[in-house]
Parts: sequence; C-alpha cells; structure tokens
Amino acid sequence: MDLLIAMRTFVRVAETGSFSAVAREIGATQPAVSRQIAALEEHLAARLLQRSTRSLTLTEDGRDLLAHARFVLEAVEQAEAAIGRRRASPAGLVRLGSPTVFGRMYVAPRIGLLLARYPELSVELVMADDVVDMVQEGLDLTLRVGSVADPTLVARRVGVTTSQAVAAPAYLDRHGEPRHPSDLAGHDCIIFTRGPTPETWNFTGAEETVPVAVHGRLRVNSIEAALEAALAGVGVALVPTWMLREELREGRLRPLLQAWRPPHRPISLVYPSRRFLAPRTRTVIDFIVDEFRLDPVISAYGVA
Repeated sequence: MDLLIAMRTFVRVAETGSFSAVAREIGATQPAVSRQIAALEEHLAARLLQRSTRSLTLTEDGRDLLAHARFVLEAVEQAEAAIGRRRASPAGLVRLGSPTVFGRMYVAPRIGLLLARYPELSVELVMADDVVDMVQEGLDLTLRVGSVADPTLVARRVGVTTSQAVAAPAYLDRHGEPRHPSDLAGHDCIIFTRGPTPETWNFTGAEETVPVAVHGRLRVNSIEAALEAALAGVGVALVPTWMLREELREGRLRPLLQAWRPPHRPISLVYPSRRFLAPRTRTVIDFIVDEFRLDPVISAYGVA
C-alpha cells in the first residue's frame, strides 16, 4: 500500500462523503477506493469510517487522522514545490458549480481558454439554480450571485451585478413608459419567483431608495423565461444587466428608469477553506478572477 496515496484518497472521501465521487475524480472504480480505505484501516488497526446505505461518517479515529493527513499532505506538497518536483502545469479534475444561466453565458464560453492553457487540467461544470451543499455534491468551487450566508465557507468576490428594468417597444407603445419607479404599480410586471424579493422591486436614485410593490399576470421561476416574455411584449421585467447585451444593442428591449438601479449584488467564488486547496483549484480561481476583472459588465473593480 502506498500510504500517501491512501491518505489522499481518505481525505477526499472524508471531504465528499462519497466513495463514488472520489472514484470519478481519480479515474478508479468504487471498489478500488473502498479497498484503499480498508487497507489504510488495516495498516492503522483502526476503523476510520462508519458506513451505511445512505451516508458515511467519520469515527473519532477518522477525525483525528483527517487532521494529521491534511497536515502531512500539505507538507509533502510544499516539499515538492521547494525542490522543483511538482509539475509545472496543474493537473486533475476541478468540479465547478454555477447558476445555470450565468454558467452558460459567462463560464462555459471561457472554459476552452482555460483548458488550452493547462492541457492536464479537467473541469466538470455543474450548473444548478438551487444553493447546494458543496461537500455533499463533491464541488471544489462554486459561483454564487448574492450574499453567502454560510460562515463556514470562504466567499471571494470576483464580480458584481445589478439589474435593469426593461420592456419591448411594442409593450411601451401600448402602455407608455414609466418615468418613476412608483409608475410600475400601473404596469404588467413579470414576476421572477426565485428573486430575493419577487414582488418588491427596490430602486436607488440619487437621493433615495424606493421599494415598489409590483404586480403582473405572469410569474416564472426562470430568469430566461422572464427575458423571453419581455421580448414578446408581455410586460416589464427586471433582468440582470449581464443578460441584456444583445437585446439592448439591437433595440429589441428598451432600458427603463435609467436614473434608478436596484442594489448591486456580489458575484462570489465559494469554497470550503483557504487551506489545503489543490494547485488545480487555485489555478481555476485565479483564471476566473482574471477573466471577470476584464469584463466591464460584471467587473467588481471600481464598485464600492
């Protein structure tokens, strides 16, 4: 048994809570991962994991070993880096989570550049709109829009977003254009039910913040559906600015209330800990930070 390999496998099993997730990471079978853990338990003469059909939990010995194994593996990585034996290019799989639409528009188009730059790196892009348990899902990183409530997670701000009230020219020809946020009370507003305050839209002007209770006959749980409905002339939608480049430039939607904007919301890269980040994970973090910094629509630079 290679003790270092077994320790690495044990640490990832402890972090993900899944033999199958680790097997996918290292390109092995689930029984092979189980055999590594069993060999490590036999070597240490201690049970490290309690297994059930639904979950894995660490025993007291397992918790003790996890702390020591992380320390040992970090020391090995530092030693390899110090004497130049670490590969110059990061290698391995990084599982990156993202909200669905943001991932499609802002992450997926950039992944090719990342992979071309690092031939031994692989990325699995996991897109979902619900806030997921990173450990349970086996994610190394995830992008989140808005505040991150979990204090156990590291949230590094990589961008910022706001929204824009928009409507199609055909809708505005029929109903007129709102001049003040309070005018929206008389308009058909498309309610995005997954928003932070679906039926209250907040706008900030030069001297005041105005909350507006909005109403409409169409409610959707997809921001893409809200955008498409606005394009079809159904009503006024409040859409993230990063979704609107083409529609505004081509005149298919008109921006409304341009002197008023909803509050800015952070775009963050979230990960469990600053310590024990694999080089491949740090590489993806640095890449996203650099890419988003250069995008004028979502760059956090210069935004208080």
